Amino acid sequence: MEMKFKKVLVTGAAGFIGYHLSKRLLEEDCHVAGVDNLNNYYDVGLKEARLKTLLNFKKFTFHRIDLSNRKDLENVFKQGGFEVVVNMAAQAGVRYSLTNPMAYVDSNLVGFVNILECCRHFNTAHLVFASSSSVYGANTKMPFSVHQNVDHPISLYAASKKANELMAHTYSHLFGLACTGLRFFTVYGPWGRPDMALFLFTKAILEGEPIQVFNHGKMKRDFTYIDDIIEGVVRVMKKVPESNTDWSGENPDPGTSYTRYKIYNIGNNEPVELMRFIEVIEDALGKKAKKKFFDLQPGDVPMTFADVDDLIRDVGFKPSTSIEDGVKKFIDWYRNYYQVR
Repeated sequence: MEMKFKKVLVTGAAGFIGYHLSKRLLEEDCHVAGVDNLNNYYDVGLKEARLKTLLNFKKFTFHRIDLSNRKDLENVFKQGGFEVVVNMAAQAGVRYSLTNPMAYVDSNLVGFVNILECCRHFNTAHLVFASSSSVYGANTKMPFSVHQNVDHPISLYAASKKANELMAHTYSHLFGLACTGLRFFTVYGPWGRPDMALFLFTKAILEGEPIQVFNHGKMKRDFTYIDDIIEGVVRVMKKVPESNTDWSGENPDPGTSYTRYKIYNIGNNEPVELMRFIEVIEDALGKKAKKKFFDLQPGDVPMTFADVDDLIRDVGFKPSTSIEDGVKKFIDWYRNYYQVR
């Protein structure tokens, strides 16, 4: 079933993906209510700059609240009448979860249950939520498919995202809430997160500082450009999941269900070795990187590679932006935003 929507709630609206999604919806004349706590996990100024852009749209309203505060979230829903809720708010980052586990409990677990409860009690037609390629954890069969078992996470961040999928399925089963989870693969692009490789590498290279290259450059990532991510999200928002009548408890399919629940990968379907990614950044900057090599970090996986067959079949879309084009667009934005050459 394809739905049309006029009013959407986007959590994490001042974040990287939430900002781009909100902007896209506003440009399509949708009313968007944005929620964000503007925490200091990374530069708050960057979040405020994103938010300033969104506040230029008349149909955007903003609520600075924390998802772990149930009463505040309920008040947003009471004002709402949201046809679709898109949860992009989360405590992100694999390495940060090693030293700050409670941040993930508060945001990704408590906050997500509050989202589910509000969707249930305020009759949301479709909940779309961000999961992560990190849920594939110790899996080594490539490409990663939503129909694979994902019961072996290797970071608390990954475990919290897997928990989101499980909780969403439970609410779909118990209360009929239509839920779609999206496993994003290494998202990059303009307005990106400063804690991610492209941002860190670009900053360091321009400042003449060495970059940290983990797993001695042998990692591979399915780098996915932000516009491709957003196109996938918008298409999925319109497609409310239906029950899989062929689903069997004898041979359970993790990616679908007997209830209205579905999981999709959104990835470029083309893993790139880290050293090649660095070369593309160097070419775009016109400057070579100084490199320091390190072993694989705890919680990191050596490779990600998305099977996007379900996404292609159900919504007719496959990410296709090359890293050469995507990296250039990021660097153009970075030079302009930070006024560096």
